[in-house]
Amino acid sequence: MEYEGALAPAKVNLTLAVTGRRSDGYHLLDSVVAFTDFGDRISVMPAEEVTLAVDGPFAAGVPVDEGNLVFRAAQILRQSVAGREGAAIRLTKNLPVASGIGGGSSDAAQTLLLLDRMWETGLSRTDLASLALMLGADVPVCLEGRACRMRGIGERVDRLRLPECGIVLVNPMVPCSTAAVFKRRDGAFSPMPDDLPDLSTLSGLCIAVDQVGNDLLTPAISECPEIGVVLASLEGVPGVRAHGMSGSGATCFGLFDDAATAKRASDALRTAQQAANWWVHAGVIAGD
Repeated sequence: MEYEGALAPAKVNLTLAVTGRRSDGYHLLDSVVAFTDFGDRISVMPAEEVTLAVDGPFAAGVPVDEGNLVFRAAQILRQSVAGREGAAIRLTKNLPVASGIGGGSSDAAQTLLLLDRMWETGLSRTDLASLALMLGADVPVCLEGRACRMRGIGERVDRLRLPECGIVLVNPMVPCSTAAVFKRRDGAFSPMPDDLPDLSTLSGLCIAVDQVGNDLLTPAISECPEIGVVLASLEGVPGVRAHGMSGSGATCFGLFDDAATAKRASDALRTAQQAANWWVHAGVIAGD
């Protein structure tokens, strides 16, 4: 029997406001999230036990046990339906690890969806979303896999209509710890503006990216100064409409009119002297 597979697309926080902090330490977020047409790939096949194999350009050092959200997603779904079936899962890791673009969360979300279908669990989408939140704040929005506004600790996800446009992701390939970035963050919390621009147009989306920004950018640059270099490079590339940092870094993004313009920009970035060790990828974000 052949594997059944699915794309686990990169998740990009186009805006990110830190709106508060709960008594248990969890930060409250409000974010416009988009998904790309590229990412990791998850494949599943029936088996007696749950196993995980990892390949791909970023497979080195990726755990294949409970340390991997994919494995944990399979186990938590299996336990929730008291299933005795297993699954042979294959993760092809095309995205840099721990890079602020939700690779692990998107992988886990696709694992839930594929195994739910293969095991015929009968769970509702709400049930799956509850399991997703147990795995991490980004997993519910990745379960949607399309443009959304994500709020709270990830439990509130509302679909958005965004324009189809080109995107370039750039990661300087240096570690940027999420915990360390949040620890460096200080100052007041900042709610998302009540009146956002029309996000269904590229002009409106770019205004939101510029005006709302990412509350974690300053602490992230303090933790990882290379982010500032990446952003300066994106700002100067021909055709860029807006640029920013996704999540807690270190991956940054640039928005472009279309895929062709984004591809030309990514080619230009790869030839830049400072980009010798950077990961650069171009594609599109889906409209709705």
